[in-house]
Amino acid sequence: MKQARHPYLSMSKTEYICLSAAIMMLTALGIDIMLPALGALRIHFGLRPDSTATANIIVFFFMGQVAQLVFGILSDRFGRLRVLRIGFPLYILGGVAAAYAPTLLLMCAARFIAGVGASAVFTTTIAGVRDRFAGDQMARTLSLIFTIFLFTPIAAPFVGIALLSAASWRVVFLTPPLFGLLVFFWSFRLTESHPAEKRTRLRAISIQQALRQVIGNRTFMRYTTITTLLFSGLSVYVSGSERMVGELYGRPGLFAWIFAAIGLVMSLSALFNARLAAKYGAAKSVRYLLLAYTVVSALLLMITCIDGDPPGMFVFFTCIGALMAINLAIEPNSSALALEPLGETAGIAASVYGTIFFFAGSLIGALIGQLMVHSVMPLVISFFLFGITGTALAWGDGGRRNH
Repeated sequence: MKQARHPYLSMSKTEYICLSAAIMMLTALGIDIMLPALGALRIHFGLRPDSTATANIIVFFFMGQVAQLVFGILSDRFGRLRVLRIGFPLYILGGVAAAYAPTLLLMCAARFIAGVGASAVFTTTIAGVRDRFAGDQMARTLSLIFTIFLFTPIAAPFVGIALLSAASWRVVFLTPPLFGLLVFFWSFRLTESHPAEKRTRLRAISIQQALRQVIGNRTFMRYTTITTLLFSGLSVYVSGSERMVGELYGRPGLFAWIFAAIGLVMSLSALFNARLAAKYGAAKSVRYLLLAYTVVSALLLMITCIDGDPPGMFVFFTCIGALMAINLAIEPNSSALALEPLGETAGIAASVYGTIFFFAGSLIGALIGQLMVHSVMPLVISFFLFGITGTALAWGDGGRRNH
């Protein structure tokens, strides 16, 4: 039986979900495949084994997402496809430049450019989903996209290790731009989802009005704040996972297995959330998932206080895996709830959303990461505070959103 076509879709929904996941994989691949190479980078740039400086190549990539605001405005004016096709070359060229950068500073600058490119493709992909779907259907579609793209952190560390065993770290760095080139060609099958009659004019007053409408929307800010807080914890885990396993616990050989196992749990969680959102609705799902997040983070904090810092390796990463899984179940629902009331300005709304949670989240995460030279307690405390705050925000919206 043929699948029903949705508005502005020139392909089956299955292919659209796969393509959207592949586009979003560019961000994950640009991070996860490089984590096994951070040790080689420390040697290459003459850094100490316990240095946190190499984590900056992850942080600067995340911080490149600040460009989402510009790309969101441009996509509302000129359409999603034009901006998408600007993002791919930036991502590819930035990735190649990072591989051949002579200093860590220049590498971080190139990674920032690659992050800017990733921000363009991320913004237009999220806005494109919002153009085609709404409400719980959007949450379910995003969950399916996330389920596919989350197989990246499962496989990427092993791919990185395999490449390191056969070649240098530069080959690892060149893999994401090569994948980006292949997805770029595939993306030409997409059709425009934001027709000319719905586009906003590129005028200062219209941009200000759109931004005011987005930022002034309490629902948008509520769920964007929740996602930002949780992403802060996620960014600390991702950028610091290789060093936590290798240095704090002294088991570098287990890094890829731990990272992949947590990635698998995250992917299954996103798939589970697709059913959860369909059955209970996005708002109710977020509220109870945040309660679970708070309980797990409180348990981890208690264990760390009793068992010592760092706590037992198995217990610590089991709790981390649970928190990351819950995080990935919350994010699609939170995205859908934040963007749902802003359909007419989906591009700007998606860009403001992405800018805040990527840029502010990675900045908060970087500050937390700097405190974790010999301790995991800053991360553990942060998880608990994020859970408490997010739960309060979500349940504060419960009276208006019971669907």
